[in-house]
Amino acid sequence: MLAALAWQAELGADEAIAETPVDRFALETAQQTARATQRPAPTRPAAPALRAIPSAQPDAAQPDAVRAAREIAAGCRDLASLGAALAAFDGCPLKQGARNCVFADGDPAARVMIVGEAPGRDEDIAGKPFVGRSGQLLDRMLAAIGLDRRATDPARGVYITNILPWRPVENRAPSADETAMLTPFVARHIALADPEFVLVMGATAARALLQTPEGILKLRGRWRRAVAG
Repeated sequence: MLAALAWQAELGADEAIAETPVDRFALETAQQTARATQRPAPTRPAAPALRAIPSAQPDAAQPDAVRAAREIAAGCRDLASLGAALAAFDGCPLKQGARNCVFADGDPAARVMIVGEAPGRDEDIAGKPFVGRSGQLLDRMLAAIGLDRRATDPARGVYITNILPWRPVENRAPSADETAMLTPFVARHIALADPEFVLVMGATAARALLQTPEGILKLRGRWRRAVAG
């Protein structure tokens, strides 16, 4: 008992009964009210400062870049000079992020020329078009009809290129500006190679070379007679 009293004394209980009764429930309520009154009202977070958003500006350099591409391509008299001119062309920003300028692969004298969309990761590393999984599938499809990009006989060979020689970031689809800028090089490429047949692979290549808004489902299987220059 003495130990219990000593423990209570240490806690500050120095009297057994107060002179007046205390309503503990009312005291607790009063303490809660006092705390609520002293608590600062929540402040609404300040609205973030609005940043000025620049309005979309047309790319003034784009028409100049397309015009320059046409003039440069038209001045090339053979495939070697065209490849060198394309590698030196600085009008397209894609060049800055690419490892290689992917010009072409196969036999330039082949009867069949294939034009795809753009290099992927594997093509960017190798510097050749259609060498990744889709390229391996293409090789098997060509082999099924007796064609091979490695063939030395023009009757059995194929010549392959793309609309874009540089890989778009993260393999995204080429933009309309990029396609317009680089199509003159492709048109000149076809004119210099002078194949009997051009196989257009994908919507980007089809729309760029055929100048049509139609999709590949409508264009598939339809022959077109074209003159490139």
